[in-house]
Amino acid sequence: MQNFYSRIATVEDAALLADISCKTFYDTYHAYNTKEDMEMFLLEHFNLELVIKELNNTDNIFLLVYDNEQLCGYAKLSETKTPDQLKNISALEIARIYSIKEKIGKGVGKILIEGCISIARKKNKKMIWLGVWKQNPRAIAFYQKNGFEIFSEQDFVLGKDVQQDWLMKKLLV
Repeated sequence: MQNFYSRIATVEDAALLADISCKTFYDTYHAYNTKEDMEMFLLEHFNLELVIKELNNTDNIFLLVYDNEQLCGYAKLSETKTPDQLKNISALEIARIYSIKEKIGKGVGKILIEGCISIARKKNKKMIWLGVWKQNPRAIAFYQKNGFEIFSEQDFVLGKDVQQDWLMKKLLV
């Protein structure tokens, strides 16, 4: 039986976050990328030192979702950058939203997206936005089902490979 709950991460969760980040990113994308590009990306973006730095940055909020005592996924919200198209709008980025593969389709994503929207509203944001790989139709469909629409695109560099992401937004007012 699913017994989901969520909480905000603290710096004490850094090792746990680094581990689940590597696991979920690898599980989702290793089949589409070279081993070298994956290793480079994981080392650059999910090393413990960087995760601690991200957790200590007050522009970031990490929302963790558990099923009983098992960490199933997390979202990283960030106020560090905004696309040019949203510069005049009070917006919050969902920089990451990751679920372990065993829990995809079981409600983790729904809890995370609802939690992100709730946090954005508490911060009086008018919009929430994210980037999603153009080759990930399941994720795109999930975001569209939750009211997000494509508004632009951007490069995403994975190792040495430059890929394309859709930028998606949801109005919160």
